[in-house]
Amino acid sequence: MSEPVTYEVVDKIATVTLNRPEYRNAQNSAMTYALDAAFTRATEDPDVAVIILAGNGKHFSAGHDIGTPERDVDVHFENKAVMWWDHIDRVGGDQRFAREMEVYLGMCRRWREIPKPIIASVQGACIAGGLMLAWVCDLIVASDDAFFSDPVVRMGIPGVEYFAHPWVLGTRAAKEILYTGDRFSAQRAYEWGMVSRVVPRDDLESETRALAGRISAMPQFGLALTKKAVNQCEDQMGMRAGMDSVFGLHHFAHAHNAEVDTDSLGGMNAKTMKEKGK
Repeated sequence: MSEPVTYEVVDKIATVTLNRPEYRNAQNSAMTYALDAAFTRATEDPDVAVIILAGNGKHFSAGHDIGTPERDVDVHFENKAVMWWDHIDRVGGDQRFAREMEVYLGMCRRWREIPKPIIASVQGACIAGGLMLAWVCDLIVASDDAFFSDPVVRMGIPGVEYFAHPWVLGTRAAKEILYTGDRFSAQRAYEWGMVSRVVPRDDLESETRALAGRISAMPQFGLALTKKAVNQCEDQMGMRAGMDSVFGLHHFAHAHNAEVDTDSLGGMNAKTMKEKGK
């Protein structure tokens, strides 16, 4: 198998690339921990000034892996984002809560605090868990063919684990995309303030690198403090506390599904979610 994430540094810019294009870069545990290793490597390298997060292939990311042969949901677990017990031998809510607190909410919060600017370079699909990856980045450059959605309300679940929707979209837009599960375009995301720039697909890489290059010329410590300042203000506007409260609702929904349906996802899988989204 190819590496789930690739890493390259050129001219003070580290490019971290999701590398499961055959599965639209769906995120399994191996990818999560490979991402964490790549981000750690870039953070610790004094010659890296800016990080770009990209996706190999036609799509940035179709979200969490809920059905590929390499899903390995109960294999790869390192307890790096939070201090909790290993979930692998646990059952029911004990297993779900530990896993999602670590590899979904915990990892995203860990990456949001990386003290170097991160730019997401997004093309094609950026769905559910893909949104989470883009949202932890400081800036998002999207191609004109990019589209976004968080359709997990179809599972009876109130949004993905990293519940940043009201802060990155505003409350009206957040409710619209969650209530409908509909896709929204890069242009609409730009109008809502979620996306920094929309560029032609052929120019996505060059435009993202040009922006990264401009930022890389700024003082590194100044950038780190500026990022921390903005993030602290965002948290004072309730984002972190809001995520904590919604994470409980998220797991209440999982538990409800497990009681009344076939599984914690309300009987949905990658195929049925795709069909419902048409």
